[in-house]
Amino acid sequence: MKKTVTIIYCPKCGWLLRAAYFAQELLTTFTDDIFGVTLVPSEIAGRFLVSVEDQVIFDRKVEGRFPETKELKQLLRDLVNPNKNLGHSDKKQNDEGQH
Repeated sequence: MKKTVTIIYCPKCGWLLRAAYFAQELLTTFTDDIFGVTLVPSEIAGRFLVSVEDQVIFDRKVEGRFPETKELKQLLRDLVNPNKNLGHSDKKQNDEGQH
C-alpha cells in the first residue's frame, strides 16, 4: 500500500511556498511510490516537519535547519522504495568530491 507524505509548515513564517516546492519535488520523483503529499498549516510557530504516515523523517526544530531537496528525497526513498535510484540526487555524502 502506498504511503502518504505529510508536510506540516508554519504559514505565519511564510513557508507555504517552500512546503509546496518540496511536495512537487517528492510527487515528481516518487510518482509510483507514494499515494500523495498533504500540506498542513501548523498552529505552532516555526514548525516545518515532514512525515510518512506517523513516522517523522525531518523536523526543522530538531535539525536546526531546513532539509536539502536531495536529502529529503533520500530519506523518503529509504522508507518507500529502498532500491530506487535517485540519479544525481543519489550520491552518498562520503562520495562527494571524489571523481
